[in-house]
Amino acid sequence: MEAVEDIVIVGAGIAGLTTALGLHRLGLRSLVVEASDGLRTTGFAFLTWTNAWRALDAVGIGEPLRQQHNQLSRRGHEFRCVQRRTLLETLVNELPSGTVRYSSKVVSIEESGYSKLVHLSDGSSLKAKVLIGCDGVNSAVTKWLGFKKPAFVGRFSIRGSAYYEHGHGFEPEYFRYNAEGVRLGAIACDEKSIYWFFTFSSSSKNEEMEESPAKTKQFMLSKLGNIPDNVRAIIEKTEPANIILSPLRFRHPWEILLGNISKTNVCIAGDAFHPVTPDIG
Repeated sequence: MEAVEDIVIVGAGIAGLTTALGLHRLGLRSLVVEASDGLRTTGFAFLTWTNAWRALDAVGIGEPLRQQHNQLSRRGHEFRCVQRRTLLETLVNELPSGTVRYSSKVVSIEESGYSKLVHLSDGSSLKAKVLIGCDGVNSAVTKWLGFKKPAFVGRFSIRGSAYYEHGHGFEPEYFRYNAEGVRLGAIACDEKSIYWFFTFSSSSKNEEMEESPAKTKQFMLSKLGNIPDNVRAIIEKTEPANIILSPLRFRHPWEILLGNISKTNVCIAGDAFHPVTPDIG
């Protein structure tokens, strides 16, 4: 079965949904295909600075997100820690019904005249007049454009979120600590949720930790060194189900400068285009 679409966006992450919403605000319909069976909320939260809020305002969702996330103390900048699930749900709720098609993994792309024929894992195909790849670091569209896989930087990131039913009591600040070979940051998203991250160089224990969030948690606690008790307690309080371990990858700047970020009616955005490490993101 082959359907014809004016604009197909691959990936219903932040970049894909924001692109779809931006087009919708301009009166242009798009179809977003997503490999997962629902919204991908992995990652818990992330920092957003002034320029990000300008982008959120441009697509009309800045104000409702401000109301749900604390303004952190950064002179001259708008600086908040936004929960990923909240952002994705806000984006998708602003889109017309049927914009996102889940359980639709792209398996191949081929030319079909001026259009692109996008083959999906369920056996169906989409004939796209415009194709936009927003499908992350393992992007099928980026591969079609001829880019190499992003490079591993030799570091891993552990991320998590702690929830305090009666409030955490932390000031709206960005807490950051360095120990031998590791870095920890913690930021309040709102009055009850704290997002944290922990980065470290490659370890022989990585495979073991990938299989057990509980062991990941113990590894972190053993590496934190002399940090305030209330900050250590954030990690201790975090449920293992709210902890993920990920390798950090990025695309070399010269690959972006010299590569084909667009070709005829195909382009890429988000992590599919320029994956970076969190400290330079």
